[in-house]
Amino acid sequence: MDEEKNNQEISVIGRLFSTEAFLILMGIVSLGYGIVNGTSINIFWGAMILGGSVVLHFVRKKDWKSHWEEQERLKQLYEAKKRERKEFDDTGKN
Repeated sequence: MDEEKNNQEISVIGRLFSTEAFLILMGIVSLGYGIVNGTSINIFWGAMILGGSVVLHFVRKKDWKSHWEEQERLKQLYEAKKRERKEFDDTGKN
């Protein structure tokens, strides 16, 4: 039971200090600094960082293993059809 609680605490700490949290924090700081001081470059970079962190969230959320398995399956299907067409063309020419 103590080991499970310890793993949960590590997981919470890991999420608090994750790359995504750091990116969001830096985006907010840069955006806030730009708004307060009126510097457009900081507003631009703050918006870009926040937008990038949203994209990163969706990219990491996607199940990449199933995506690549599906791509491999489609590739094999395409190659099988290509072989069938070639065999048909070869028998049709004779």
